[in-house]
Formats: sequence, structure tokens, C-alpha cells
Amino acid sequence: MDKKESEFLKRLIATFKIEAKDHLDAMSSALIELERLPSPERQMEIIENIFREAHSLKGAARAVNMTDMGNICQLLESVFAALKRKEIVLSSELFMVLYQTVDGLAGLSFQEERTVPDMSWVVGVLHDLENILKGILPKQKGIKEEDDISARHHEPVRRQVKENVVSKAVIRITPGEEVQQQEQEELRKEKEGMRVMRPETTQTSLEGRSSLVEKTVRISASRLHSIMLQAEELISAKLMASQRVKDFRDIKSMLDQWKNKVSEFQSDIKQMRNELVNYEKQSQKSRAYDLPSRFDSLLEFFHQNETYRKSLEGRLLILLKSTEQDQRSLGGMVDNLHADTKRLLMLPFSSLLEGFPRVVRELSREQGKNIELTLRGGDIEIDRRILEEMKDPFMHMVRNCIDHGIEKPDEREKKNKPSHGTITIAVSQKDSGKVEVLISDDGAGIDIAKVRSMALKLGIISQEEEKTLNEHETLSLIFRSSFSTSPIITDISGRGLGLAIVQEKVEKLGGVISLETVPDKGTTFKIILPMTIATFLGILVRTGECLFVIPTINVEQVVRVKRDGIKTVENRETILLNEKSISLVRLDDTLEIPRKGTWNGDSEFITAVVLGTSDRRIAFMVDQVLNEQEVLVKGLGKQLFRVRNIAGSTVLGTGKIVPILNISDLMKSAVKVGLSPARIKDTVEGDRRKKKSILIAEDSITSRMLLKNILETAGYHVIVAVDGIDALTTLKTEDVDLVVSDVDMPRMNGFDLTVRVRSDTKFAELPVVLVTALDSREDRERGIDVGANAYIVKSSFDQSNLLEIIKKLI
Repeated sequence: MDKKESEFLKRLIATFKIEAKDHLDAMSSALIELERLPSPERQMEIIENIFREAHSLKGAARAVNMTDMGNICQLLESVFAALKRKEIVLSSELFMVLYQTVDGLAGLSFQEERTVPDMSWVVGVLHDLENILKGILPKQKGIKEEDDISARHHEPVRRQVKENVVSKAVIRITPGEEVQQQEQEELRKEKEGMRVMRPETTQTSLEGRSSLVEKTVRISASRLHSIMLQAEELISAKLMASQRVKDFRDIKSMLDQWKNKVSEFQSDIKQMRNELVNYEKQSQKSRAYDLPSRFDSLLEFFHQNETYRKSLEGRLLILLKSTEQDQRSLGGMVDNLHADTKRLLMLPFSSLLEGFPRVVRELSREQGKNIELTLRGGDIEIDRRILEEMKDPFMHMVRNCIDHGIEKPDEREKKNKPSHGTITIAVSQKDSGKVEVLISDDGAGIDIAKVRSMALKLGIISQEEEKTLNEHETLSLIFRSSFSTSPIITDISGRGLGLAIVQEKVEKLGGVISLETVPDKGTTFKIILPMTIATFLGILVRTGECLFVIPTINVEQVVRVKRDGIKTVENRETILLNEKSISLVRLDDTLEIPRKGTWNGDSEFITAVVLGTSDRRIAFMVDQVLNEQEVLVKGLGKQLFRVRNIAGSTVLGTGKIVPILNISDLMKSAVKVGLSPARIKDTVEGDRRKKKSILIAEDSITSRMLLKNILETAGYHVIVAVDGIDALTTLKTEDVDLVVSDVDMPRMNGFDLTVRVRSDTKFAELPVVLVTALDSREDRERGIDVGANAYIVKSSFDQSNLLEIIKKLI
């Protein structure tokens, strides 16, 4: 291992230790809460959270080759999966093992790289967790500290972890690289339980310490987030100041109109008085009621009124100038403060991407491929909250490039391409506070025809829709849930959920995802993300008496369309935009707001906002588009954690609270608004499916009964066969929807069984799932070659995983 790779590995392990501490702290806190036995609903939430933390820690541990830790997390994950299924119950003995396991994992994560782990403890905890899964709990007894191998080996670290269970993450702000390295070294020692000693006996040491204190600040992330929230709240004050300026300007405009009206009447009254005086002189008549003098009084009133108006206008101008100055001053200070506090929470993309090269290396070797990863723009900074949310989606897309995109060396050479493939992650900063992330590969590209046929097969589109889809619309189908073009389901990919989750995550953060592909040239995913999730530009619209904010990033354009330009196609209203029909829906209908009166009935035109996501475009009719402004996002609170179609709220400068629309939800709701009666009937009928029948081919009676019990519990009708020959015989006499088969069986193995099934035209489309202990790359490839739909390795077997795959296939 060369020096560069060694240094990279050290950075990777240091990053892992920080991540492991976060996961272990979360698990420890959750166990403490779970032991208090909260409500059943809360118990399931906590169990799910610990399950996810163990799963994430397992993946991180395996990425840095900490096999023992990964194996323990695998069993720990299985324990909490069993708790979710209520196969085991909470008890003091169970908590004893769980606490010891978490403490021991802390010891493994904080130990020095060259330290050999206490294998007796590792073996012991693996044995305890395996027994728990078998329903055997250790008896609780008093354990002396000197007799507890785990406690003796990990006590210094355990004590540290327990003390830091509720501690917060620490962010350092260090201007100098040399000081930063020194602080990082001290933090590393502190995390390992060592006391940092600073010599204070010499003047030089004192000066160095003073310099360090002046240049470096350590502050908890929670306090930093609190400061950030307060800075964000000041944006509301800035908006209110802008509103006050607007109010004063409106008042001045009203005074100007008043002045013009008074001038007009004053001139008319003078003319009327003169005419009246002339009339009396000519008629030589006198009146008891002196009209000219009354006109003089009225003119005097107008004169005094004008004096008061000028005085009021003068004072208003002074207030307006003062308010404008205050608004500029406050706006500048708020913008600068907000920008500085945002920078405190900004992290470079390299902090997220640092572990990707190793993952690509390991996965490509498992796949028998030679792949290089190129990273560009890692120094661009973005809100750490966005980085945390996008870590898993980015990793999934890279895994997709490895599994689906890049061909094997021999295939690439046949296409006159280099034997090694390339995956590129390029980050660049765009205007208006946006970041563009391009994840591309130089692989085979996406087969458009295959996407269409698979979508048709899965029932995602109808035969009529297939004929009308263009290339862009076809590619957007890969973001649909349950869609996958993979020929087989493995532990890496094939379930069809990944890209749907990626799209959901990107849109939740206010971003946009799209893709381009060229056959045999490769595929590029383009993701646009905001640099921060606190504020964004939004368009304020009115529908009826309600105001809503639409994120500008999702708005393609605002249009005015003549009413006679609205056409009805397949029971849906549409408009023609850029020579293409786009569905038109009313925003109040989509949000289920009662409509009062006619829609823009007095106008020849209607106003519509065209919104777009990766897979569709819809025009939403509104009464009025008011303006575009900076929007501060506010959550809805714990009582309204999830509200359909609403992503949050904001406060306008007027003090009015306005909902922010969730574009992903809104697009789905818009589709349902125009759902025809026939489509509704089809949906209802589809839910009334008959009980599915599954054939199990397994020579081990234990495995056979286990699978049978799992599937019957899930509601399937199960037929069993003892080997491949028995399974073929059964297929001729029974109607079967799916086959689950072992590979290593007497008389006929699972591979040969799959070949025989595929060669029979009657069973050519029958789904086959291979469940086996054979986990080599060659065996997986053979499973693909013979036509299996899924390949599950028994060593990583999980019944929820099996049921999820079966549900997808049938």
C-alpha cells in the first residue's frame, strides 16, 4: 500500500469513527427510551429507528473492512427485524444483551487500527444474538466486572460512550491549515479516551496556546443550528420591513391621487362662484342667502385642506426615507448574517464523496468489472443537511452505474471500448444558489425499447400509452416505484425502488432530477439542488380567497391562455403549449378547496402555472400570480408532521401565514382529480386478486418447512417439492404463480430446473427465485444466464426481503 492510499485509508477510518459514534449514540439513546416501555406505536417507531441505525452502521463498517463489526450489526439488525415482526418480546435479559452489544461495538469502532479485537467477546456476542433469534435468552445474573470479558476489554471506551450518549456533534471553525491539523489530532486523542496534555511551563507553549485559543472555536452543532435558526428568523423581519416600505409608498400614492382630485374640484368651485356672481349682476337680483360668500368659505376649506395635506405629505416623505434607509440597513445586515451563518453549516462535497472510491472498487471487483471513479468539484460547499439527506441516494445511483451501466471487460472490448469503465461525479455551482450534480457512466446506456416493454409488462403503462410515449417520457418511467430492467433481483439491485426513492428525496429538498442516455455511450443523471434548505425563491399565487407559494425551481413557465384554447382529451382538459398537449387542472380542485362562483368568469383569458418533474408536466389554473419572492420555510410542527400536498409554510411581510405546496404530492393529486370511472373500476378489480400459489423446491426439510411457514403466513398457497424432478412433475399438474428453488439438490439442481422451466413455452414467463448458499460471482452469473428472476444468498437471508421480491414478481 503506497503512502497516498495509506493516508486516504486513515481519513476514511477517521470519518467512519465519527459516523459510527453518531449511530451508536442514537442506538444507545433509543434503547434507553425503549426500556421505559412507551406506547406500542412508539415502541415500533423506536425499533424501526434502531434497525435502520444498525443497518447503516453495518454498511459503513464493511466499507472499511471491519468484518467483525459488520457481522455483529447483521445479527443485531436481524434481532430488531424479529422484534418488528413480534417474533420475540422485550425483556430484561434481551436488553442486557443489547446494551452489551452496543458497548462492545463502541469498543470495536474506537480501537486503534493495529489493535487485534478481543475475539472471545466477538464470538460471545455473536453466540448470544444467534440464541436470541432462536428464542433462547441468557439468564440475567450479577456479573462481576473482573469476570466480564467485554467490560474488561472495552471499559474505557464504554464509559466514554455512556457519558456521551446525549452529547452533540462538534463543529470546528479553524482558519489556518496548521491549526486545523493540530486540533484534529487533539480531537482524535480525545475520542480515544486519552487526555490531551499541553505543556505550559515555557513562554513559547503559552504563546502557542494563546494563539490557538484566539484562532479556533469549538461549539456544539445544536447551538450552531440554534444560531442559524435565529438568523433565518430575521429574514421575516427583513420581509416585514420591506412590506412597511411598500405600505408607505402606497399611502403616498393615495395622497398624490387626493391632491389631484382636490385641485380639480378647487378649480371647478372657483369657476362656479364667478359664474354665479356674474349671473346675479346681470339679473340685478339679490338673495337672502349669500351664495358667493359660501363658495368663498368652501374655497378657504380647500385651501386649509391642502395645507394639511402638504404637511402630512412632508412627514410621510420623511418617514418613507427613514423606513427605506432602515430597510436597506436591516436587509444588508440580515443578508450578511444569514450568509455567514449558512457558511458555518456548509461542507464541501468531498466530505460526502470521500468514501465512494473504495465502494466502487469493492463492488466492481465483486461484479468482475474494472471501473474507475472520477470526482470533480469536490471543493464546492453546500448545506450539510442536504449532504446528509443525499448520501444514500448518491450511493444508490453509483451502485446502479456499476450494476446496470458499465459492461464487463469482454463486452466492452467487443464494442471497441476500453476494458475499464468510468463513472464520473461532477459538481458545479449554478446561478440563484443552486448546485448541479452530474453522475454519469460510459456504459451501455438505457435500452428505450426494453424500458417500454418492461413498463408494459409490469402494468405501469397501457398498450395505448406505450404507442404515444416519446423518448423523454419513456425514460422517465425508470423513476416509477417497482420499475427495474434488471434481469435478476440481487442484494445490490433489481427491486425497482431505488430511483423512485432518489427522485422523492431530491424533490423533497426542492431539487429536480433528469437523465440523458445514448446507446453504447453511457447515461448521465442530472440533479439540481439548492445550496441551502432554509430559504428559496417562490411564486405567490391566489386561488379563490387562498394564497399559496410554489417553489420557483419547479415552475417551467406561467402562461395566459384563451378559454376557447382549452380542449378535452380523454375526459381531461388540456392546453396546447409549444405544440404539445399538457393536462390542465384547477388548483382548487386538486387541493379539494370548495370553489365559489365561476373561475375567472369575467376574463377572456385564464392564468396557469406549468409545473414539471422528471416524469410529467401539468398546468395548474390559478386566479392570480402575485409575485416572486424569497421564502423562509417553516415546519408545520409535530401535530401536522405530514400533510398531503403541503411541504411547509411561510410568513409574508404582511404577517399572513401561507402554505408552501409539495410539488411531488401535487402532481400525484392532480392525476387522481381526472380519474375516469372506468379507471377506478379497474383499480378496484385489481385489488381483488386471487390467492397466489407458490411452489417450493428444496431438499432440506428444515429449509422447506421454514419457507413454507413464511409464505403461508404471508397469505400464499404453498406447494412443496423435494427436488427439481419433483418440481417439474408438480408444475404439470398444478397451477403455480411462482417457483422458489434451492440450487444444490439431488437428481436435478435449481439451475437445471430453471433451464427446463424456461424451455417450456407454457412456463416461459413463470417467475423463478433461487435461494441458495452459493454466493460466488460465477454462481450469480449462471443464475442470470439460466433465466432466474431473483437470486438470494442464504447467508444474508431475510424473510421480509424474500416477501418483498415475491410481491414484486407476482
